[in-house]
Amino acid sequence: MIFNQKSVLPVVNSMKDFEKLLRRPARWIIVLDSHIAQVGEMVRMAKQNHKHIILHADMIHGLKNDEYAAEFICQNIRPNGIISTRFDILEIAKKRGLVTIQRIFLLDSRSLETSFNLFEKVRPDLIEVLPGIIPDMIREIHQAVRIPVIAGGLIRNQEEIKNAFAAGATAISTSKKDLWTFG
Repeated sequence: MIFNQKSVLPVVNSMKDFEKLLRRPARWIIVLDSHIAQVGEMVRMAKQNHKHIILHADMIHGLKNDEYAAEFICQNIRPNGIISTRFDILEIAKKRGLVTIQRIFLLDSRSLETSFNLFEKVRPDLIEVLPGIIPDMIREIHQAVRIPVIAGGLIRNQEEIKNAFAAGATAISTSKKDLWTFG
């Protein structure tokens, strides 16, 4: 298992929040919205502080979202993991030994079908389901793919976290600081 069962994974969108998390007990940090000039330093700082970084490859400003960017991230930035909605990004990260997280958006039946097709091609280590406040969908996806599911997006309180865990989520990803619990 990559994370402890029922983990809350902090998601950061700024260097300020990232630096604060380095002093907190969180073992894994998801960097959602970043800049190409920052991510290398963030990964270096995290490793110095015995933290694991997962970069959202689709949201690094200044870096195109393609296979060349994926190679650059894997070879030069060297995070512990990658989140993406794209097959080529996840495939390269998987070949390079990074933790791969396929992000899927629950928009409609067609988007879910497309996500399952991508899953079959890549076989990521985890799936992140957005929004994470739909317990029935978390349960259905977890049962269909039989890999750990991260629930993310629109989770606003402890009750929604409990519901996601009860539905089978392994972890919750959230940028809501008051939900970052460690212990």
